[in-house]
Amino acid sequence: MDADYFNALLPRIGRALSDTLLMVTVSFVFATILGLGLGLLLYATRPGNLLQNRAVFSGLNVVINVVRPIPFIILAVSIIPFTRLLIGTSIGPLAATVPITIVAAMAIARIVESNLVAVDPGAIEAGVAMGASPARVLFTIVIPESLGPLTLGLTYIVVALVDTTAVAGAIGGGGLGDLAIKYGYQRFDWFVVLVIVVILIALVQLAQWLGNLVSRKVMH
Repeated sequence: MDADYFNALLPRIGRALSDTLLMVTVSFVFATILGLGLGLLLYATRPGNLLQNRAVFSGLNVVINVVRPIPFIILAVSIIPFTRLLIGTSIGPLAATVPITIVAAMAIARIVESNLVAVDPGAIEAGVAMGASPARVLFTIVIPESLGPLTLGLTYIVVALVDTTAVAGAIGGGGLGDLAIKYGYQRFDWFVVLVIVVILIALVQLAQWLGNLVSRKVMH
């Protein structure tokens, strides 16, 4: 491996890393907004809860249960017309954020619901007894009580997003996965594959460390 090899490789790795970080950041922001909303609605409309509504709960439950088991590549291909309508193209890192956001939002909704359900019912009953509205109970009691576990759950999602963006490379999403396939696997350049694997591991470790740090601060 000479200097020309590395001079050609480094800019590609830089662009691929930038694309991956773009996909992770954009997908995480929109998936968190959507997932938190769905998770709160799932929790609040559960039978016996603050805003119990069997029709809304059952409908959301079915949608999430249908979307979650679908493999990412199949989902990404199946919604190409929607992606083109929304982004204007079905290839590139921004286009890849559409299916990634959908998958991540469904996972976040379940994480939010499961963490909110674990909140002490006594605290909720005390808030209701004091005359607090359902919205106030949700935002001043239920959510603050579950912030620590929620932070850890969102950390898991960030780690999963790094993995998913690597898979997105197989369908023209760009990023580190695309570079590993086109310049590593297809050209039998295992050094490129090794470098990308190391970068992905480093990204995952960084995300996990930051998530644990934030979670400890929130719980304290």
